Amino acid sequence: MKTIQELEEIRRNTWDKVNPGRDRKYPRIVVGMATCGIAAGAKPVLSAILEEIRELNIREIEVRQTGCIGICKLEPVVEVYIPGEEKVTYVKMNAARARRIIREHVAGGTVIDEYTMHVVEGKVLNDYTVIKDV
Repeated sequence: MKTIQELEEIRRNTWDKVNPGRDRKYPRIVVGMATCGIAAGAKPVLSAILEEIRELNIREIEVRQTGCIGICKLEPVVEVYIPGEEKVTYVKMNAARARRIIREHVAGGTVIDEYTMHVVEGKVLNDYTVIKDV
């Protein structure tokens, strides 16, 4: 059994590895790659993200895969963490949309609202206006 001090040391040493928070120095992209995501097309989405990053020569970026994010109906899901900003969750992704996210959001700084989680099946969540159905 670990002591409280040992557990605190483990927490401090691993926090940066698991914390995709605002204190990061470079963007982080997380793609849901559980069975639900893969079945919905997450593999081509991940490939498109990696290809676009390579084509744009973006060097300081982290791309990770994760298990189920918990919104299987909206898969494939891509989460974008930009240092100093709130996380953006993109849903119902495909390869073309993934490339656009890398170009316009990650490289260009503009969130693509119509792909985000607040617009679901043509319904508006929060206080946003639907630009078009996803």
